Amino acid sequence: MKFSDYYEALGVGEGATTDEIKSAYRKLARKYHPDVSKEKDAEERFKAINEAHEVLKDDDKRKAYDQLKRRGFRSGDDFRPPPDFGQGQDFNFGDNDGAGFSDFFESLFGGGGGRARRGPTRRGRDLEARLSVPLEMAYAGGTQRVSVTRRDGPKTLDVRIPAGIANGQTIRLAGEGEPGPAGSGDLLISVEIAPHRWFELDGRDVILKLPIAPWEAALGATIDVPTLAGRVSLRIPEGSQSGRKMRLREKGLPGQPSGDQYVLLDVQTPPASTDAERRSYDSLRDAFPAFKPRAALE
Repeated sequence: MKFSDYYEALGVGEGATTDEIKSAYRKLARKYHPDVSKEKDAEERFKAINEAHEVLKDDDKRKAYDQLKRRGFRSGDDFRPPPDFGQGQDFNFGDNDGAGFSDFFESLFGGGGGRARRGPTRRGRDLEARLSVPLEMAYAGGTQRVSVTRRDGPKTLDVRIPAGIANGQTIRLAGEGEPGPAGSGDLLISVEIAPHRWFELDGRDVILKLPIAPWEAALGATIDVPTLAGRVSLRIPEGSQSGRKMRLREKGLPGQPSGDQYVLLDVQTPPASTDAERRSYDSLRDAFPAFKPRAALE
């Protein structure tokens, strides 16, 4: 956190009178008001001017702030409030409640440190939750229910899952965290995509291990293959082997760019349970006398 020079923000000296501070504030507020100003940084300047005026117009806050200035803090310096800052003070915010002010302002006047405050200045803390969603919902989107426990009791929410959400992505629900005097915090939901019986995820890509018969691998075949978007026809080239990878473009999780689906061929050998099946394997062996599957090991 950086130290803010409120005198510099208003363009006045540290010995400026209350009338001089008020006059400088009015002039700058007219110049940088976001509704009328054409300055590119008008909104940020307007906030800084308001914050500086909030401190310097108030005798108690200005006195406490001047104590920091006398310790040598200057604009842009790294800053942490001294533990004795503002002891015995009761900083009044009127109707503003400290809302919209910077972290620097909040660290000095916005609460904490055991000092009394008259207005609510802190929003409730953020909560975190985990949510497991099916892969199909991660692909197409949908609504999933999540339950959280807050200080004011349990709450159940219906969470919209956007299509193409990635594993580990966070969904923020504004205002659904712990209640606080200046508003509720947010609920941060970490999404976990549940394991699937067929598919594996690799980023946005989907991997499917596809069992095929020896004759489909040897002679080629057209096979219906499941994807997250439904079944598609896949042409298996003749002479395929286990481990061959085939690509279905943009059949993975949607996004920019969308993922693909990769199909890994897995040649399955049928068992020889009967005499006729064993004779079939004998005939197959005899039909390929030159086939040496372990030639590379010789």
